[in-house]
Amino acid sequence: MGIIAKQSLYNVVSIGLAFLIGALNMLFLYPTFPGKEFQGLVVALLANSNLIQPFISFGVQHTLIKFFSSSKNKEDQDRLLWFVLLFPLLILVVVLPMYFYFNLEILSFLSNDNAGVARFPFLIIAIAVATAYFEIFYSWLRVHLKSVFGNFLKEVYPRLLTFILLVCFALQWIDLGAFINYLIGGYYLRLLIIMGYSFSVYVPRFQWRLPESWRAMLRYSALIFLSGAAASFILDIDKSMIFSLTSDVNVAFYAVALYIAAVVEAPGRAMFQITSPLVAQALNANDSKRLERLLKKSSLNLLIVSGFLFLIINLNLNDFYHIINQEGYASAIGVVIIVSLGKLFSVSMGCLNNIISNSKYYSYVFWFSISSAILAVFLNYIFIQSHGIMGAAFATLLVILFINLCKILLVRFLFKIHPYSQKTLSVILSMILIYVLTFKIPSLLNPWWSILLRSVLILGLFSVPLFVFRWSLDIEKLIQDFRKRLF
Repeated sequence: MGIIAKQSLYNVVSIGLAFLIGALNMLFLYPTFPGKEFQGLVVALLANSNLIQPFISFGVQHTLIKFFSSSKNKEDQDRLLWFVLLFPLLILVVVLPMYFYFNLEILSFLSNDNAGVARFPFLIIAIAVATAYFEIFYSWLRVHLKSVFGNFLKEVYPRLLTFILLVCFALQWIDLGAFINYLIGGYYLRLLIIMGYSFSVYVPRFQWRLPESWRAMLRYSALIFLSGAAASFILDIDKSMIFSLTSDVNVAFYAVALYIAAVVEAPGRAMFQITSPLVAQALNANDSKRLERLLKKSSLNLLIVSGFLFLIINLNLNDFYHIINQEGYASAIGVVIIVSLGKLFSVSMGCLNNIISNSKYYSYVFWFSISSAILAVFLNYIFIQSHGIMGAAFATLLVILFINLCKILLVRFLFKIHPYSQKTLSVILSMILIYVLTFKIPSLLNPWWSILLRSVLILGLFSVPLFVFRWSLDIEKLIQDFRKRLF
């Protein structure tokens, strides 16, 4: 897994840096200076932007990854690149007039008549457009196996931008309106940067003709668009419904908890940036052995790394929230535990999602996503009203379990493969044992020391089965390479 391991390692570093900056934003700067209401409003605005973004990109970024490796020659690849660049412009010609004509109705529907969101209609559509085209150019880099810089722009840049704007807000250099305007400008600056880098990697010759498989591409894009819209809906509907059914303060509590839980899936996000085009290559070459090898290796490696992060996070939650020391935020500790369980299950599937979306069975993703989106609305509506943000967490976990089990059964039935092995069971049992042994250890008066000592203990306990049972040669090699560079 040479290129996967190398670029995944760089991507993990970027995502780790992104999470550190994001943690500073979410846990300290937002609550301390603008306040919980401001934080909840910005999170809700960006969530609504993510709901609109798939309607603009129409799934063409995934079409590029699927069809690039199967293109017969450079001319076909160039046609494909120009196709994915120009097609969203046609969509914008239709979408933009409709959005601005019906923006009051659209925003009213998205925010359930909340006046805070309706004050910034331009932010939602502007960031949706910038994000849609960013994803297209990012896929451009991924098919050329150049994911590192794009991953930095995707993960670190938005959080660094928010950090700078929050500092300026804290120093009273800008107000809320200026914050929103600079946020939009920052997203378009990121788009210009990735455009320049993408064209430096490869400049396609302009082709007047459509790709030969343009009908198949459109069909694939349409289904991926619908699936992506449903997936974005699932990711952000809980925050939007909390905002609508409770208050913006609860959105802030819930968003911070989700942010902490999302650390568990960070290694998966790093690996998937590079595995997706490799999976597409294996599928196009009908290399079933390579496909199964990619699936099982990615599953085991991600379960090990994400399982370690799961233990570090959930066994230090009380001390972590004590450090935050912001009123009300600790009420979401249960949300972190519940959602991180779902995240751990998701990453344990390895590159299974890539296999389905890049295969001829991609249409199943649409039905899974639509079913999950309907289930998400129903469960969130019921559980949020009865249990608040904890209800939203339970709804999220149930939706994750439903859609992931459907995908595992599909791949098992159609490809005769699955992501798990005997080592998977060994990792899970070791995690349970470590959790039981460490959970009862009391905290020290200083929460920083508690987190440090408990984390060192978890690392020691986790390392024993890792090396004794030889869970992963890839991880062992990475650790050895790191030691050599360090010493």
